[in-house]
Amino acid sequence: MSAYVLGIDFGSTTGKAVILDLSGRVRAAQVSQRGAVSDESVKAALAAALQEAGIALGEISRTVATGYGRRMLDIADRTITEITCHARGAVHMVPDARLVIDIGGPDSKVIAIDPNGLVAQFAMNDRCAAGTGKFLETLARAVNVGIDEMGPLAMEAKENLTVSSMCATFAETEVIALLAEGRSKVEVLGGVHAAMAKRTIGLVARVGKRAPVVMTGGVARNPAAVRHIEEALGMKLILPERPQIAGALGAALFALDDFRKEGVSRRAADIAVERQLEDAELALRACRPACAGAAARG
Repeated sequence: MSAYVLGIDFGSTTGKAVILDLSGRVRAAQVSQRGAVSDESVKAALAAALQEAGIALGEISRTVATGYGRRMLDIADRTITEITCHARGAVHMVPDARLVIDIGGPDSKVIAIDPNGLVAQFAMNDRCAAGTGKFLETLARAVNVGIDEMGPLAMEAKENLTVSSMCATFAETEVIALLAEGRSKVEVLGGVHAAMAKRTIGLVARVGKRAPVVMTGGVARNPAAVRHIEEALGMKLILPERPQIAGALGAALFALDDFRKEGVSRRAADIAVERQLEDAELALRACRPACAGAAARG
């Protein structure tokens, strides 16, 4: 019987599943969105991936999970942080990558990669929605356009309109005010994407600009977000064919390492970094956003 390995990225609103055969070839890759953190999206992505690969769950020999809900997944043999898995997946897709910009729904991450393909350092924003997919989703709702429409519409903007508020809640108020002043949706959306790019470049500055730069996450499919980040960064972004699966792919590659019991030196290096990342990630998520404190005081 053939054997396979599985990587699962248990995100806040989406589940991603990647199945590899033992040669490392991707046999299936699926993404499912089912709302706030629950196992429904993961179950749907896994079922679709198994169907695509034409195998049963019992043929999976090793599973590694990553993402916000990774510890909720009973079928995982082990869990690994998003930073480590996104870096591994991005480097697999673009071997000479030295910087990874990942913008998903709840957070944004910038990861510096060393010459060995390992995480050198990272900067992460997940204490508020600023500069994330949630930021764009909130402001798309304020402008009354679909999330998939806002990128193409923003590409039509001719004026450099400023949206100064980085907090999604305050930016929503600012956007409504701009519309009330008679500004067009197109120009406002252009300003929204420029604001998100500015936030992203702030994260890049914390780890240091380097090239080549790979962009992953769902926002990589938004042409206006890509254009504004490229302009702010002053360099082109490399866009993988399926940017959303980077984390799940990285998890699947670690599962393959474990199954083969190979790459011991690499795994040892990853594990050393992983301990630091776990501590840093927990510290970040334990922080109370300043805007939440301000809202409570108001």
